[in-house]
Amino acid sequence: MNSISFALVGCGKIGIRHADHMKNVGTLKAVCDIDYYKANKIAEKYNCKAYSSLEDLLNNERDIDVLAICTPNGLHASNAIDALNAGINVLCEKPMATSVYDCGEMIKAAERNNKRLFIIKQNRFNPPVAELKKLIENNILGKIYSIQLSCFWNRNDDYYANSWKGTKDLDGGTLYTQFSHFIDLLYWLVGDVKEVKAFTDNYAHEDIIEFEDTGVVILRFHSGAIGTINYTVNAYEKNMEGSLTVFAENGTVKIGGQYLNELDYCSIKDYDIKELPKGNTANNYGKYIGSMSNHDKVYQNLVLVLQQNAPISANLFDGLKTVEIIDKIYESAKKYKIHF
Repeated sequence: MNSISFALVGCGKIGIRHADHMKNVGTLKAVCDIDYYKANKIAEKYNCKAYSSLEDLLNNERDIDVLAICTPNGLHASNAIDALNAGINVLCEKPMATSVYDCGEMIKAAERNNKRLFIIKQNRFNPPVAELKKLIENNILGKIYSIQLSCFWNRNDDYYANSWKGTKDLDGGTLYTQFSHFIDLLYWLVGDVKEVKAFTDNYAHEDIIEFEDTGVVILRFHSGAIGTINYTVNAYEKNMEGSLTVFAENGTVKIGGQYLNELDYCSIKDYDIKELPKGNTANNYGKYIGSMSNHDKVYQNLVLVLQQNAPISANLFDGLKTVEIIDKIYESAKKYKIHF
């Protein structure tokens, strides 16, 4: 494989970012959006073909290596399966899907067609997160006792206005759209979750979104470690914090900032963390800020995987596990509803 040829479905703000990264590692051949104006705008910029349906794109474009999926969450599974069945590798935005069943169908389609299914987990590339992963893998921290995850963001009424966001079918829930990257890190760092107890409610977005805007979760991992997740999109006026704290046998580490981009606290037995490299800036969507912008590293890894058979940064089973944990949280929350 020489230069990688890309196609893109979903030409919103995140789709535009994908197009910008594609040009650095390959060639964008075609784009698609049900809003043809959006698709055509990107097509004109990158001198490629625009389509208003994925079916038309797949039927007419025969030399596509990778389709990037940037559509609403609830469409990820059907879009991915259609592309995989057409013999195209897939790069899927988070979350992989909004149900465990759909994730399983995506995995079966990838295996049946012998194609790659890449799932974007860009927070793994944040310098302090990568350093914490190294500490755990090298057993420098020893046995992990507990982990605390805090996600305190702001999403105002304008964010959800005239959008698929906030709908149960296409969005799925706050953990899917806002915080699935954070849930992924729990799995990546500590391992699989055995037991969950959760409380959720909608305090500030009644009649605006069809699910919770706040949640408190208790976790027990298969390793024996316990953890908590405290999350909300009700931080006043702006994002406040995205932090993760690990308490372990040989040390305590807290990664903080708004997007897990800063090393806030570190006390480790006989070990000092050297100065970390500066990470990328956060994704800026105008009226709100998203996660760290590490899509350049995602695309670099994709190229290495396809061209040199390098290890994949986040595989399809990682994507499944994130959805599985979120599903456990929401199923538990149903049992403990207060007045919601």
